Amino acid sequence: MPGKRKLPFDPIAEARRHWEGRWEQGAAMAAATSVMRGAQIILAAVDEAVAPFDLTFARYEALVLLQFSRKGSLPLGKMGDRLMIHPTSVTNIVDRLEASGFVRRVPHATDRRTTLAEITDEGRAVVEEATRAVTAASFALDGLNAKELEQLTRLLRRLRHSAGDFDEAPSHSEAETP
Repeated sequence: MPGKRKLPFDPIAEARRHWEGRWEQGAAMAAATSVMRGAQIILAAVDEAVAPFDLTFARYEALVLLQFSRKGSLPLGKMGDRLMIHPTSVTNIVDRLEASGFVRRVPHATDRRTTLAEITDEGRAVVEEATRAVTAASFALDGLNAKELEQLTRLLRRLRHSAGDFDEAPSHSEAETP
């Protein structure tokens, strides 16, 4: 992370050493802490890449979701399900995207109770530009090679599946131990 002072030691390895002197599951604690720290690093890098476009990671992710949808629009409730966030967070994200002109709210054609978020032409353009910036930043994962990225993805998919994140059984290749 730019401008951040590096520690002269690995704080997670040091925490694990102390942890294992008192409790069990030191490997699990170190893995969990590493995943959380990795997520913080990635989030900071993506936020920095999308900031010039008046976006945060959450707003960028919502725009990408709408860009990937068949019609460029989704019900707010479905957005919350897909993004795995609370309905209030979806409302706040859509409010900010709407204020920036990247989405508009439109009524559902057949269900008067449902409101859709629809990506605008300006939203489509900004998601393309922001995605170029995010990929140029390599999602802060440029310390890993292609094989390691696939391995990490497989491991985290297994973790997400075992935690009930989704119902689909892993494919044969994804179920293999890396």
